[in-house]
Amino acid sequence: MKLILLGAPGAGKGTQAEIISETLKIPTISTGNIIREALKSGTEMGKKAKEYTESGRLVPDDVVIGIIKDRLAQPDCRDGFILDGFPRTIPQAEALDRMGIEIDRVIDIEVADETITRRVSGRRVCPSCGASYHVDYKRPTVEDICDKCGDTLVQRKDDQPETVRERLHVYHEQTEPLKTYYAAKNKLFVVEGQEEVADTTRLTLAAIEALS
Repeated sequence: MKLILLGAPGAGKGTQAEIISETLKIPTISTGNIIREALKSGTEMGKKAKEYTESGRLVPDDVVIGIIKDRLAQPDCRDGFILDGFPRTIPQAEALDRMGIEIDRVIDIEVADETITRRVSGRRVCPSCGASYHVDYKRPTVEDICDKCGDTLVQRKDDQPETVRERLHVYHEQTEPLKTYYAAKNKLFVVEGQEEVADTTRLTLAAIEALS
């Protein structure tokens, strides 16, 4: 089973990827994690990526694609995989096609921008122990204080409303066209993200089971 998970930042792709990975016993290939691994292991592609990350530039498509290709050649991908965060653009999708990789289904998790902004901007994290909370869904016992270590919770810059809106703008401009690309190949399946994670999971797994 070779899957791609699409969805705006904050739509819950990572959570669903973890559940699918555990259910189907296939690895989740997260672009960010792969690049970090490649940097650490010092592969040829990792060294190329390092030149860009150290100067604060985005890693270009050809390097990202090379890293993905190396990862998909690993033995644990033989029975399938989940791509989370790749492809992000039409050129990346076309490069994936040129690799001869046949994707079975593209699951698009749809969540309204306003809901994502509320979800993400409500996150709070502990700078000391890394514990995560939410002002609506997972409140600490004492407001703004970490239950685990007692430090004061903070809002990450990435989670601030203006940053979230900018990330959503980039997603709609660069990544959303992939929905049309994969719909034309009859690969796209849209899942309406629900308020409860378990409900989104049920719909996502139903979309995958429809393949088998």
